[in-house]
Amino acid sequence: MAKQSRSKYGFWAVGIILVISAAVWGIQHFLMLPHQISPPKELVWHNDLQIDLHHPDVLIESESLSRLPKDLLAIPFLRDTLTEDLVFYYQNNADRLGIAGSLRRIIFEHELTLRDNLLETLLDQPANIALWHDERGRLDHFMAVIKLGGLARLLEPLAKVAADDTQLERMDFAPFKIGNETVSVYQLRYSANKSLLFASHGDNLLLFSDIAMLYDQQAPSQDSSQVASALLSGGTPWPESFGLKARNAASDNASAADKTAHRISVSANYLGFGYQRFVPAFAGVRFEMQAQGWASYLALNDPSTAGDAAFDFSPVWKTMPMGASFCLALPVSQSVPEYLLQRVDAISDNADSTEHADASSLAMNGISGLCWYPDSHLYTPLFVGHLESAADARVDSKLAALFDTAIGAREKQPVPVVTSNKNQAHLWQREVSSRYGQYPLSESRVQESLLGSQFFRVSLARHDRTLLFSLDDKLVNKALQTLDKNFPPIADVLPPQVVVPVYMAPEALSGLFKQEVFASLPKNLEPIFHNAAQTLLLPKLAALAGQQSYALVLPANIEVKEPWQWIPLKWQGL
Repeated sequence: MAKQSRSKYGFWAVGIILVISAAVWGIQHFLMLPHQISPPKELVWHNDLQIDLHHPDVLIESESLSRLPKDLLAIPFLRDTLTEDLVFYYQNNADRLGIAGSLRRIIFEHELTLRDNLLETLLDQPANIALWHDERGRLDHFMAVIKLGGLARLLEPLAKVAADDTQLERMDFAPFKIGNETVSVYQLRYSANKSLLFASHGDNLLLFSDIAMLYDQQAPSQDSSQVASALLSGGTPWPESFGLKARNAASDNASAADKTAHRISVSANYLGFGYQRFVPAFAGVRFEMQAQGWASYLALNDPSTAGDAAFDFSPVWKTMPMGASFCLALPVSQSVPEYLLQRVDAISDNADSTEHADASSLAMNGISGLCWYPDSHLYTPLFVGHLESAADARVDSKLAALFDTAIGAREKQPVPVVTSNKNQAHLWQREVSSRYGQYPLSESRVQESLLGSQFFRVSLARHDRTLLFSLDDKLVNKALQTLDKNFPPIADVLPPQVVVPVYMAPEALSGLFKQEVFASLPKNLEPIFHNAAQTLLLPKLAALAGQQSYALVLPANIEVKEPWQWIPLKWQGL
């Protein structure tokens, strides 16, 4: 890929993460589907936070953390949309200012021979940061290692004053042992109720967000202590969890043109929001800043995890109607129908166990897609799937039972499923109350049954072997028109004979974001945030709308032979 192309398009996938995250949040709130498609694995208890320090959700490896925000703006897309505000935000972040202020006070009051810009000096060193999500999905837990080089001696004065300072103290924690040497843990309190913990050994400074990372039910966690000791000894256990070599090790034998300044890896465990078992082939994404610019990669799992994953997404693009903001096609688990039918059999009082136990007639071919449209909502995408074999009345009976069991809400009285036929399609619909519903109660066919003042007309359709589903019935109807050749598909604008997992139309995406933001910030209820969005957000959305449409192209004939197989991504302008 040319230098300009790599620099311009390498980090577009950040937008994918944001869109998927918002959409998954919406679907989770409105559908009554199970969060897992197979029984959960036995919980492995690592520490009091229940996070695995060996396997981060996000790993940031950087030559200089202080340069990372500025280097992100080397991507024209981010520079045009985020502007220098991104750099200013991290330079003036409340936590950063709080820590810097606390260090300056300690240096001044204890008359230490340290410079006021100690924090800035530390942030200008090579570092690795690992992050984990909490129970709400936020990346609140972190552990970082900074390579101090010749700066290790700068921390010695801080350790000496810890016993006499109100904000800096040595923790009452069983110290780390590295060989015969003891390593103590210190806590720096800042900004009222916040704190940062750290320990140092040799040229390595270890920082972490919570002492609970190191404890296991009132005692030091052996697993956490092993990870921390390895990091303080100069080890690099985190890249291996993403199927990568340590950034320095990977670059030692590389030419200057191939050096990696920054590397950001994100696992499917975080991006999946608990639904990763639906897409077992997907392992994660990675972004790198190399000498020629930013590049992006997709990681896939091996067949033992991914199953019979297929990558011919053309049926999805031939079904999705034209005019989408953002689309994603991916190989999904083929065990989903079987598990859902087992749930139906367990829940339904009148289920014929013999009939429902056989899920072979609902076997999927493993290819599915999601599209978001500017005339709909961020939480009402259109889903497309395909049956592996031809359908019959038995298949429709199972689909009806699945829809009746999984879709619904607590209402005044039961709301029936309405079944109809449209040309070659079978359609199932149910009105479901929701404060986010797109229709007012006055348009309902069963007003006396609904509990809320708004509702969705949730729809499932089967057209030959194609399955369509959405909270927005208009999208399902438009897809049926596409299958009947009465409306153009997205396939008409995509490059032919290539593997396309992602389609993005920034102008339409900008319109969707604008609609959703201002719908959540009504001027009469949120005047301050409404005006702030108009002043600060609209110019950035206008910049986004000025970008051309793109298709993400994967190499042809993908063969996955090992876990964490990284595949380069190429963004092709349309």
